[in-house]
Amino acid sequence: MPEIILEVQNLKKFFPKKKGLFSKTKGMLKAVDGVNFKIEAGRTLGLVGESGCGKSTLARLILLLLEPTEGKIIYRGKELSKDNFPDFKLLRKKIQIIFQDPYSSLNPQISVGKMLSEILKYHNISEGDASKKRISELLEKVGLKKEDINKYPHEFSGGQRQRICIARALSVEPEFIICDEPVSALDVSIQAQIINLLIDLQRDYNLTYLFISHDLSVVKHISDNICIMYLGKIVEMADSKSIFDSPKHPYTISLLSSVLEPGRKKDKKKNSIKGDITFPADDFKGCDFFPRCKQSFGDCEVSEPQLDSNDGHLVRCLLCKESYQEKNNSIKGDVNIKNAK
Repeated sequence: MPEIILEVQNLKKFFPKKKGLFSKTKGMLKAVDGVNFKIEAGRTLGLVGESGCGKSTLARLILLLLEPTEGKIIYRGKELSKDNFPDFKLLRKKIQIIFQDPYSSLNPQISVGKMLSEILKYHNISEGDASKKRISELLEKVGLKKEDINKYPHEFSGGQRQRICIARALSVEPEFIICDEPVSALDVSIQAQIINLLIDLQRDYNLTYLFISHDLSVVKHISDNICIMYLGKIVEMADSKSIFDSPKHPYTISLLSSVLEPGRKKDKKKNSIKGDITFPADDFKGCDFFPRCKQSFGDCEVSEPQLDSNDGHLVRCLLCKESYQEKNNSIKGDVNIKNAK
């Protein structure tokens, strides 16, 4: 039986909506709304969605940087909370994060060597000559030179800075790493190099990843399973191959249609998502994607879909229910990858 390293159960994070500094609360912003998933040890879960869908909020909840409104985060069978993990130092050794912007996440006033040596000293891993040796090994492991130990962040390119951030995450010997859009600020050619580096490191150190991105083409090559997130909810979840070969949710199909691949023509009119991502009113009872969905029908506005199984997928869409398919296929057409080509 596969070992589950991280499990999220009905996780919610709501923020009060206020118009002014001293005004009363006028509803709640549901940044994360009832999310459930599991990640097996040594594997990668890709979390995909537009900016504002709650991906980074979810990452901060797992890192205990935010308190959940409701739900549980279970790490190796133990609920993640400040009460259960009073020694934050120990937890940080086990769970690390790679940030989106490598430059802003590095201190420009200290060298790479000093930054890494302070981390190793703080976590009682090594000091002195042993620390220098370990830092040199880390730099070479991520594709840098050991002579880079005395350089400052501004002396590196964007891709090299992200390699430094990866070395920093590796320095404390973690077993679970949250990759929060780690390649979105990099050139396409450099993105591939960083993805390949992360894959190699996962194999060498048996790492487990939560890989967050807004780009399905990025997560395709690194993820074992993929969650599609929209307005704080998981709308589709399956293994990576199934998501790309046979997507079910109209939102997933629209995201896939924006991915340019050899032999595929981009059909903007047929599959593009209309409008901007906006949170519905608190009293809205229908599907959150309804205002932007080109395949929606009457029931979508008044009935909230649940995350149900469909051919091995978990899908949150009325169109994917058998009871609705026969009723609507004659009007809307089948929901499948053909619409995305």
